[in-house]
Amino acid sequence: MLGEYRIEGRRASEIAASVERAVGAGELQPGEVLPPLRELAVYLEVNPNTVAAAYRTLRDRGVIETAGRRGSRVRPRPASTPREALRVEVPPGVRDTSGGNPDPSLLPPLERALAHAAARSAQRPVLYGTPPVDDDLASLARAAFDDDGVPAGPVAVTSGALDAIERVLAAHLRPGDTVAVEDPGWGSLLDLIPALGLRPAPVGVDDEGPLPESLARALQDGARAVVVTDRAQNPTGAAVSRTRATELRTLLAAHPETLLIEDDHGHGIVDLPLHPLSGVTDHWVLVRSTAKAYGPDLRLAVLTGDALTIDRVRGRQGLGPGWVSHLLQDTVVHLWRTTAVHPEAVAAAYGRRRDGLIRALEERGVRARGRSGMNVWVPVPDETGAVARLLHSGWAVAPGARFRMASPPGIRITVSALSDDDITPVADAVAAATGVGEMRRYE
Repeated sequence: MLGEYRIEGRRASEIAASVERAVGAGELQPGEVLPPLRELAVYLEVNPNTVAAAYRTLRDRGVIETAGRRGSRVRPRPASTPREALRVEVPPGVRDTSGGNPDPSLLPPLERALAHAAARSAQRPVLYGTPPVDDDLASLARAAFDDDGVPAGPVAVTSGALDAIERVLAAHLRPGDTVAVEDPGWGSLLDLIPALGLRPAPVGVDDEGPLPESLARALQDGARAVVVTDRAQNPTGAAVSRTRATELRTLLAAHPETLLIEDDHGHGIVDLPLHPLSGVTDHWVLVRSTAKAYGPDLRLAVLTGDALTIDRVRGRQGLGPGWVSHLLQDTVVHLWRTTAVHPEAVAAAYGRRRDGLIRALEERGVRARGRSGMNVWVPVPDETGAVARLLHSGWAVAPGARFRMASPPGIRITVSALSDDDITPVADAVAAATGVGEMRRYE
């Protein structure tokens, strides 16, 4: 049964574990069809209800998907095979533009901020029973939200944007619910959703954000939650425009029961204004991470939202880690008040590299996208071939499969490590790797 692999078990939990083990080990491949329920029940000599329960568990965990009469099959990208596994190994001598990391030279120095936080801790130690959110942090975060037109709401603090999104989804959804997500979109989020037992529904994206008609289809098909990246969308650099925000708010207002999650991780590194969608649905949050502006190791995000959602997030957090370290919270407060690197300068630095690369690619006949942030998305006809040829040319880029569900292939180039002198060589290499340079030679 299923070639060399034999599904085993007498209980639903044993059968599910057997299949999940095989998927994780690569013995069951993405897309492989599982035996019909009754056929497997006869083979294992168990009740069909037992197999049905096992398949339900696997579906809720994001390992398999069920397509009615076409049966059940291993998901194209099951939760047990994370997208990070699709990264390119960068050999010595090859320049790495695949990581999605900020430019270290654009991060503020942390010595004074950490020393300030340590001194404050010595004067006022944080003990059990201390409120989880520092008053100064909450006040500064709320003021920034107010300045950007984000609706009023309490503030919570989590260990990064993905931690916040996971907690919000868990606060409202149950396994089997559908979440509308951008496609292409953030690979970690595309992994998280099936890992929570939820079903992702792809929503197309252009330079102005999610496409209204695509989101409308997902909502009509029963999506209970929507995740939108406001600015510096990963991997395309999209930023929600004022016009697009109006369209999306109107659409979401017709589905007030939908949970809306806005990811504004680009706060602090982009110069485009925020056009929030929040406030038109009953439950909503807007999340801001410090990762891109202050460094990925400063694991902190602030979020605001409707009172019920924030209360649920805080309550569940209190039963686990309890709170995000006040040392980190005080560090961020100090950076917000005294940061040596101004957001406008950071945005300009990324914008100069990003726009320069897009212009150079366009001059070579290569279409590219990147309205904001630190990434450029290049559609390609042959993703695997383009990645391999670029690696051979001395440039490592991220394969688009890390970010895609149903959207066409592409590659992501992070401009953080590029200098002005790198723009031309990168553009030449991409044009050659995608076949544009070869075609132009024969024109």
